Amino acid sequence: MTYLTVQTVADQLTVKQQAILDWIRTGQLVAVNVGRGTERPRWRIASTDLDAFLAGRRATPAVKPDRRRRAKLQADVIKFF
Repeated sequence: MTYLTVQTVADQLTVKQQAILDWIRTGQLVAVNVGRGTERPRWRIASTDLDAFLAGRRATPAVKPDRRRRAKLQADVIKFF
């Protein structure tokens, strides 16, 4: 399994490091802290976790509603309004 740094993921996605850290903090992106308990976190993201994150954010095409069709009027029917 390949682990990526926050900087590497940010470069791949062309976003800022802070965006990656926010996704980790909110639990949207799974990451592992490889830092010691007394220092600041050193996050590593598994490539499979990044793939799952991106799959969950994939855009799906909008579903167009079915167009309503007018009912055909029968020639022998008289409508009163």
